[in-house]
Amino acid sequence: MKRIHLLRFDGPPAALAPLFEAVRAEGLRAGWLELDPEPADAGDGSPPGESSGPLAEGRSEGRFAPGAAVSAGAFREAAVAPGRVVAIKRVVGPPVLRDLLREHFLGCALVMVRGGGPASAFEAELVEVPALETAAGSLRIAAPGQGTLELSPQGLAARLRRPRPWS
Repeated sequence: MKRIHLLRFDGPPAALAPLFEAVRAEGLRAGWLELDPEPADAGDGSPPGESSGPLAEGRSEGRFAPGAAVSAGAFREAAVAPGRVVAIKRVVGPPVLRDLLREHFLGCALVMVRGGGPASAFEAELVEVPALETAAGSLRIAAPGQGTLELSPQGLAARLRRPRPWS
Protein backbone atom coordinates (compact mmCIF):
# COMPACT_ATOMS: atom_id res chain seq x y z
CA MET A 1 0.00 0.00 0.00
CA LYS A 2 1.31 3.44 -0.89
CA ARG A 3 1.96 5.84 1.94
CA ILE A 4 -0.82 8.32 2.65
CA HIS A 5 0.41 11.80 3.44
CA LEU A 6 -1.60 13.85 5.88
CA LEU A 7 -2.02 17.61 6.16
CA ARG A 8 -4.12 19.51 8.65
CA PHE A 9 -6.38 22.23 7.30
CA ASP A 10 -8.94 24.28 9.20
CA GLY A 11 -10.73 26.03 6.33
CA PRO A 12 -13.60 25.01 4.10
CA PRO A 13 -13.07 22.33 1.43
CA ALA A 14 -13.91 24.80 -1.36
CA ALA A 15 -10.73 26.68 -0.50
CA LEU A 16 -8.79 23.60 -1.63
CA ALA A 17 -10.49 23.20 -5.02
CA PRO A 18 -7.30 24.21 -6.90
CA LEU A 19 -5.27 21.69 -4.89
CA PHE A 20 -7.78 18.92 -5.57
CA GLU A 21 -7.64 19.75 -9.29
CA ALA A 22 -3.83 19.70 -9.29
CA VAL A 23 -3.76 16.35 -7.50
CA ARG A 24 -6.23 14.95 -10.05
CA ALA A 25 -4.10 16.31 -12.91
CA GLU A 26 -1.20 14.24 -11.53
CA GLY A 27 -3.36 11.13 -11.74
CA LEU A 28 -3.70 10.94 -7.95
CA ARG A 29 -6.66 11.11 -5.57
CA ALA A 30 -7.22 13.43 -2.64
CA GLY A 31 -9.66 12.77 0.18
CA TRP A 32 -11.21 14.72 3.00
CA LEU A 33 -11.58 13.31 6.50
CA GLU A 34 -13.75 15.26 8.92
CA LEU A 35 -12.98 14.29 12.51
CA ASP A 36 -15.46 15.03 15.27
CA PRO A 37 -17.86 17.14 13.20
CA GLU A 38 -20.05 17.40 16.27
CA PRO A 39 -19.12 17.53 19.94
CA ALA A 40 -19.06 14.19 21.82
CA ASP A 41 -21.58 15.68 24.27
CA ALA A 42 -24.18 17.62 22.34
CA GLY A 43 -25.55 19.06 25.58
CA ASP A 44 -29.00 17.63 24.90
CA GLY A 45 -28.75 14.88 27.52
CA SER A 46 -28.28 12.11 24.97
CA PRO A 47 -25.49 9.61 25.55
CA PRO A 48 -22.28 9.94 23.48
CA GLY A 49 -22.79 8.39 20.06
CA GLU A 50 -26.52 9.09 20.17
CA SER A 51 -26.38 12.84 20.13
CA SER A 52 -28.37 14.90 17.71
CA GLY A 53 -26.44 17.12 15.36
CA PRO A 54 -25.47 17.55 11.74
CA LEU A 55 -23.80 14.14 11.33
CA ALA A 56 -26.51 12.29 13.25
CA GLU A 57 -29.29 13.91 11.25
CA GLY A 58 -27.55 14.22 7.88
CA ARG A 59 -27.85 17.98 7.80
CA SER A 60 -25.33 20.74 7.41
CA GLU A 61 -24.60 23.12 10.27
CA GLY A 62 -21.55 25.09 11.23
CA ARG A 63 -18.24 23.77 9.90
CA PHE A 64 -19.36 20.37 8.67
CA ALA A 65 -21.15 20.42 5.33
CA PRO A 66 -21.63 16.87 3.97
CA GLY A 67 -20.39 16.65 0.40
CA ALA A 68 -18.57 20.00 0.41
CA ALA A 69 -15.14 18.44 -0.09
CA VAL A 70 -16.34 16.15 -2.88
CA SER A 71 -18.10 19.09 -4.52
CA ALA A 72 -14.82 21.00 -4.31
CA GLY A 73 -13.00 18.18 -6.13
CA ALA A 74 -11.88 15.68 -3.49
CA PHE A 75 -12.26 12.04 -4.56
CA ARG A 76 -13.56 10.81 -1.20
CA GLU A 77 -14.75 12.42 2.01
CA ALA A 78 -15.46 10.93 5.43
CA ALA A 79 -16.68 12.34 8.71
CA VAL A 80 -16.20 10.53 12.00
CA ALA A 81 -18.10 11.10 15.24
CA PRO A 82 -18.78 8.86 18.22
CA GLY A 83 -20.93 5.98 17.02
CA ARG A 84 -21.02 6.81 13.30
CA VAL A 85 -19.06 7.41 10.11
CA VAL A 86 -20.39 9.12 7.00
CA ALA A 87 -18.55 8.59 3.70
CA ILE A 88 -19.10 10.46 0.47
CA LYS A 89 -17.36 9.52 -2.76
CA ARG A 90 -17.15 11.12 -6.17
CA VAL A 91 -18.53 8.89 -8.93
CA VAL A 92 -18.39 9.21 -12.68
CA GLY A 93 -21.52 8.32 -14.59
CA PRO A 94 -24.78 7.07 -13.16
CA PRO A 95 -24.68 4.99 -9.99
CA VAL A 96 -24.89 1.21 -10.36
CA LEU A 97 -26.81 -0.69 -7.71
CA ARG A 98 -24.55 -3.77 -7.81
CA ASP A 99 -21.47 -1.55 -7.24
CA LEU A 100 -23.12 0.23 -4.32
CA LEU A 101 -24.03 -3.08 -2.68
CA ARG A 102 -20.54 -4.50 -3.13
CA GLU A 103 -18.84 -1.40 -1.77
CA HIS A 104 -21.07 -0.45 1.14
CA PHE A 105 -22.94 -3.58 2.20
CA LEU A 106 -20.43 -6.39 1.89
CA GLY A 107 -21.30 -9.01 4.49
CA CYS A 108 -24.97 -7.98 4.83
CA ALA A 109 -27.56 -10.72 4.41
CA LEU A 110 -30.34 -8.21 3.68
CA VAL A 111 -30.35 -4.63 2.44
CA MET A 112 -33.59 -2.69 2.57
CA VAL A 113 -33.95 -0.25 -0.31
CA ARG A 114 -36.13 2.84 -0.09
CA GLY A 115 -36.79 4.92 -3.18
CA GLY A 116 -35.65 4.16 -6.71
CA GLY A 117 -39.07 4.58 -8.29
CA PRO A 118 -39.94 6.12 -11.65
CA ALA A 119 -37.36 8.60 -12.98
CA SER A 120 -34.72 7.16 -10.65
CA ALA A 121 -31.29 6.06 -11.88
CA PHE A 122 -32.08 2.70 -10.27
CA GLU A 123 -35.59 2.15 -11.68
CA ALA A 124 -34.54 -0.54 -14.18
CA GLU A 125 -32.33 -2.35 -11.66
CA LEU A 126 -35.10 -2.50 -9.05
CA VAL A 127 -37.84 -3.95 -11.30
CA GLU A 128 -37.08 -7.51 -10.13
CA VAL A 129 -36.53 -6.63 -6.44
CA PRO A 130 -39.36 -7.95 -4.23
CA ALA A 131 -41.45 -5.46 -2.27
CA LEU A 132 -41.92 -5.77 1.48
CA GLU A 133 -45.02 -4.62 3.35
CA THR A 134 -45.86 -4.92 7.02
CA ALA A 135 -49.26 -6.34 7.98
CA ALA A 136 -50.38 -6.88 11.59
CA GLY A 137 -47.20 -8.42 12.97
CA SER A 138 -46.21 -10.22 9.80
CA LEU A 139 -44.26 -9.32 6.71
CA ARG A 140 -45.66 -9.66 3.22
CA ILE A 141 -43.18 -10.11 0.38
CA ALA A 142 -44.39 -9.63 -3.18
CA ALA A 143 -41.77 -11.08 -5.52
CA PRO A 144 -42.36 -10.31 -9.21
CA GLY A 145 -43.58 -13.44 -10.99
CA GLN A 146 -43.65 -15.50 -7.79
CA GLY A 147 -46.71 -14.30 -5.93
CA THR A 148 -46.92 -13.20 -2.31
CA LEU A 149 -45.23 -14.72 0.71
CA GLU A 150 -46.27 -13.92 4.28
CA LEU A 151 -43.73 -14.51 7.04
CA SER A 152 -42.92 -13.52 10.57
CA PRO A 153 -39.77 -11.45 11.04
CA GLN A 154 -38.05 -14.57 12.41
CA GLY A 155 -39.21 -16.64 9.42
CA LEU A 156 -37.87 -14.07 7.00
CA ALA A 157 -34.54 -13.93 8.85
CA ALA A 158 -34.23 -17.73 8.73
CA ARG A 159 -34.91 -17.77 4.98
CA LEU A 160 -32.04 -15.37 4.36
CA ARG A 161 -29.62 -18.32 4.56
CA ARG A 162 -31.18 -19.78 1.41
CA PRO A 163 -29.89 -18.90 -2.06
CA ARG A 164 -33.43 -17.90 -3.15
CA PRO A 165 -35.33 -16.98 0.03
CA TRP A 166 -38.48 -15.74 -1.71
CA SER A 167 -39.33 -18.92 -3.66
